[in-house]
Amino acid sequence: MSKRKNEDMNVRNTATKEYGKKVTVRVQKVKKSHIKQKLVFFTVLAVCLVILAVFSDHLCPYDPYAQDLSSALQAPSLAHPMGTDTYGRDMLSRVISGARASIFSTFILVAVISIFGTIVGVGCGYYGGIMDSVMMRISDVCLAFPGLVFAMAIAAILGGGIQNAIIALAVISWPKYSRIARSQTLALKNEPYIHAAILSGDSSLQIMLRHVFPNMLGPVLVTAMLDIGTMMMELAGLSFLGLGAQIPMAEWGSMMSSGRSMIQTYPWVVLSPGIAIFVSVVIFNLLGDTVRDYLDPKNREAF
Repeated sequence: MSKRKNEDMNVRNTATKEYGKKVTVRVQKVKKSHIKQKLVFFTVLAVCLVILAVFSDHLCPYDPYAQDLSSALQAPSLAHPMGTDTYGRDMLSRVISGARASIFSTFILVAVISIFGTIVGVGCGYYGGIMDSVMMRISDVCLAFPGLVFAMAIAAILGGGIQNAIIALAVISWPKYSRIARSQTLALKNEPYIHAAILSGDSSLQIMLRHVFPNMLGPVLVTAMLDIGTMMMELAGLSFLGLGAQIPMAEWGSMMSSGRSMIQTYPWVVLSPGIAIFVSVVIFNLLGDTVRDYLDPKNREAF
């Protein structure tokens, strides 16, 4: 009797484990399918924003710089869905036109800091020595100050303009990528395949291009995606303070700055570019989070 009971218990335990494994696998598949769907959805939204920026000149219902004082400060209507500003310019047209400056400036900034920071980090991690010590101390100096405050000081020294705002933010933002790249390089350069590449006669440049860069692309890409929203807000912040894009250039931060005194009487002048910033930042942040989940090693095998 006892043997029969033990056999029955073993059968039940085995069935329970198999059922648990099936349920776990099913849940994982549903989760991974959900991540894929989110990735496609947010990618489509981000591409739509980019298309809006590229073809902004053709999508504007009115000339974003044409002034009509007789139509100044009109409330949102069918003719002007986002109202008009103090010079009678259509706010919808200016928001669409401002997408080019805001989004493309952010892309340029993120590309510059990610590429430069990654190159510096890989070089420091691979070669070490004086180069590593000097560049890491410089990055320590950049990280020691509050980022936006440091960028404001640099932008004020360089003078106004969207180009100077990009330079100011690039100066204080590249150390993040250099730290990530350096830590990844230090972990990778002791791998067996790196030693094999050295024994096969590959140069340092070939090893970095063929073996180091491809294996560290994931963390850098995720960081860059998550930085798009942050850099967009910081560029808009510098423009809002008069240290970025200058009037009459259609840029979301400067548009909010020019209408901030009318927030209580004519709120659409400030809310229109503000909503554009909010929507864009949310889309790119959610896309970055989804890319991070997609590239997570725990989920990579199933994709």
